[in-house]
This record gives sequence, structure tokens and C-alpha cells, in this order.
Amino acid sequence: MHPMLITTEELDAILERDDVVVVDVRSKMAFMASGHITRAVAATWHDFSDPQSGIKGLLDPDIGRLEKKLGALGIGNDRQVVVYSNPFDNWGDEGRMYWMLTYLGHPNVRVLDGGWVKWSKEMRRFECGPASPRPAVFKAQVDASLITAKADVKKLATAPSPGVVIADARSADEYQGAHQQGIARSGHIPTAVNVPWSQFCNPDGTVKPMDKIRALLEKAGIAAEQEVVCYCTGGVRSAWLYFILKLAGYEKVKNYPGSWWEWGNDYTLPVVNLKEQARPPVQRTMPNKPPKTH
Repeated sequence: MHPMLITTEELDAILERDDVVVVDVRSKMAFMASGHITRAVAATWHDFSDPQSGIKGLLDPDIGRLEKKLGALGIGNDRQVVVYSNPFDNWGDEGRMYWMLTYLGHPNVRVLDGGWVKWSKEMRRFECGPASPRPAVFKAQVDASLITAKADVKKLATAPSPGVVIADARSADEYQGAHQQGIARSGHIPTAVNVPWSQFCNPDGTVKPMDKIRALLEKAGIAAEQEVVCYCTGGVRSAWLYFILKLAGYEKVKNYPGSWWEWGNDYTLPVVNLKEQARPPVQRTMPNKPPKTH
């Protein structure tokens, strides 16, 4: 098993250890209504977004506030963190939590392979009701190489480099120009390739074998030696793609958390809309002039 992943069997064996924190990143409703892994705590990516910004995906810039929130969940620098979700009922939320924690410098984060789908199917230990976190102290050591901002992406989009590729983790329909509610413009960032986030799991929710993942990435036009900048709508699906790329051995990968929420609403930035390009031009004709009267 890849060190970034943990199997259901492995987690079950260490579940009672006090140095292990299991984080359920499904919705709070799912956590309470459908049960959760024993001793798990609940957190969603929204809990760590910038409270002062209307751009949903931006991470809270107040590192001290993030440290306090993570510590309150029981996440400490010396504790192993296991993140899980429902792979078929989310937007790659476990990838977002993994990316955020590694960006903040946590040294030991793993994703539960198969998530809640596999765990519940195997009838492993679960409980209902609220979480009971064991508070800890977390001190961030930010790794700025894992994040990028609008200005940097603009440079890549307007002056492409063969050593860097922009990867759009949204669906093919969104990439081509389907309307997204709440965003002024549709389409994708110029030069971006489409790598839909949802293609990397097996039917049981586990991650596909590495050779198949690498083949999918290469088919999309991403070479192993390239630097990859990932984006989606709000930096969540792109964080899952970030996780997949790191899992496959890609060394230089960044997430753009502002993503299309930020880019699509900024009219100063260029976009490519394939659906609009495919529409036939509108034929405009002059109306018939009425006959002259004498």
C-alpha cells in the first residue's frame, strides 16, 4: 500500500490508539445521520475557508486561526491523521483536507482507501452521534510550493511554458463551457488540459492501480517531469487531483484554491469557451423596407 493511503484493515488495527486522529470530511449531516467511523471527528473544507472572501475556495490566510481549529479537532504535529469521505458522494473532499494539511506542514497524513463506502460495506466499527475530539497543539510550517494564486496562473495562461501544465479537474462539460451557477463566465483557463477528477477510483471506492492512473494522466497530456497547476471550481476537486498526482509520483504539483470561482468572475482574465466557439454565427438580415406610399 502506498504510504499516502491506508487500508480499512490497517486503520481498524490502530483505531484505539491515542496518537491517531480520524477525520470525517463528509457533510455534518452525513456524519450525524448515517454514522461514522468510531472515534472520528467531523470537519469540512468550508471550516477552513477565508471568512472574509466571497470566493468560496480560498483558504483562510490567518494561519493562527487554522492552527487553533485543527488543534481543537485533535490534530497535533505528533499525531497520525487519517482522512476519509464517501468517494461517490463528494467533490474529492478528502483530497482537499490532505492538501491543506500538507500545505500547513503536517508530517503524517493518509487517506483511507475506499473511504466510508468500503468501511461500511465491510461492517467495521462505527458509531452515531457527535464527535468527542481530544484537543492537541498544532503548529504550522507552511509549504508555499504547494499553492498558487491568480496572478501566477495568469502568467502561465498568457505566457505558457513547456515545463508547466495547467490541469482542469472539472467535468468535460464544465471545461467546454457549461454554465456554472453563481459564476459570471463559463469555459476554462487558456492552455489548460482537462483531467476530470472522478476517473481515478474503482467501483468499490478504492484508488485505481498506479499504472492505470499514470496512463490516464499521460493521455490527458501531463508528463511526469512537468510541473502541474491544478484548478476546478473552488479548489476541492483540484486538491483531489493534486493528491492523485502526488500518489502517482509527480513531484511538482500545486493547487489553485481560488479556481474558477475567482477566475470566471474576473472579467480582466482570459477564458476559452469551446461551446460558444462551436455555435454557428448569428445571421443578421436587414428588415424589408415597407413600400413607398404616394
